Amino acid sequence: MSALDVVVTGPGVLVQDAGRPGLAGMGVGRSGAADRRSFRLVNRILANDEDAAVLEVVLGGLELVVRGTVTLAVTGADLDVLVDGAGVGTNAPVTVRDGQRVSLGWARSGLRAYLGVRGGIAVEPVLGSRSTDTLAGIGPDPVREGSVLPVGPSPWGLPPLDVAPVAPPAAGEVVLRAVRGPRDDWLADAGRLVTTTWTASERSDRVGMRLTGEALASRDPDAQLPSEGAVRGAIQVPPGGEPVIFLADHPLTGGYPVAAVLLDDDVDRAAQVRPGQPVRIVWV
Repeated sequence: MSALDVVVTGPGVLVQDAGRPGLAGMGVGRSGAADRRSFRLVNRILANDEDAAVLEVVLGGLELVVRGTVTLAVTGADLDVLVDGAGVGTNAPVTVRDGQRVSLGWARSGLRAYLGVRGGIAVEPVLGSRSTDTLAGIGPDPVREGSVLPVGPSPWGLPPLDVAPVAPPAAGEVVLRAVRGPRDDWLADAGRLVTTTWTASERSDRVGMRLTGEALASRDPDAQLPSEGAVRGAIQVPPGGEPVIFLADHPLTGGYPVAAVLLDDDVDRAAQVRPGQPVRIVWV
């Protein structure tokens, strides 16, 4: 069986697939790839099953050596992909031979890259998924130096294209579309959510992107909201007044007011925002 020997991980690498839908009643969130669009694209490029497991790589820096012959592709963040030091490009299938080294450079824009292989990463599933949920601690362990990642059998279909012409993630200000409410009336001036230019905090992670800027004030600081269900893309405002956009590993419930919810497509764009990048929110 083919496999990937991990030599260097960089800031962080996780195994991710489409997640664990339908288990919220048991207290288990869906999790899965943070940028679902890039995840789906890499599997389409490789003719994999749509939920085949891939590697989610933060900022780049991954180096691995191939056992056997594999076909791989990289999507998401804008970075260089090298095979034995030669550039091969992103958003395209590449055949890599036994013993060759694959390296990802550092991202010029975007935060997360997705490295997929034909057949998928065949680690053991947990509750029906190979995703690593960082909040719940469910799923495969984070990928470490020295990890050996088995590759599953190649699918019957052949890669359908030579390259996918996909624009890289934005390097400057990112505008995210949101629907107002349902608890915007708990804020003294929810309109400042869309008139403020926020900055993505370095404390952001797969649970949520924290925004820094002039804090939003509560209409009644002594009021308490009962815990409610939480969804991916919800913009929650904790007592400190700086919003948090829930991402893939968000909690299932929350007791702070949700002032708005991102459009589903824009949650994937939010997952590519880097710490320090300016963010604006607009109502739709």
